[in-house]
Amino acid sequence: MVVSKEEELLESLRTVIDPEIGLNVVELGLIRSLELDQEADSANITMILTTPFCPYGPQLIGQVKMVGDQVMKGGTAVEIGTELWDPSMMEEGAGGDWGLF
Repeated sequence: MVVSKEEELLESLRTVIDPEIGLNVVELGLIRSLELDQEADSANITMILTTPFCPYGPQLIGQVKMVGDQVMKGGTAVEIGTELWDPSMMEEGAGGDWGLF
């Protein structure tokens, strides 16, 4: 099975865990868009944080960039989106362990 570069990038971003919540940035719905430039082998990632003043924000952004750079040899730019996060953005079943959703 051939995996697209976008799928490879998204799967690698699952290794970036929000330390306060214990779920990865993909499960949480923090990755809002991926724009890939196939020729340059680069990506622009738009992400949001669970709260505007998330104390782990700089760490999460840095980890997303680092992981993205490992997949995209031409580099990765990470931009912070303006959407406010809410639990409905999470992947199906991701919050089940909390007993909240």
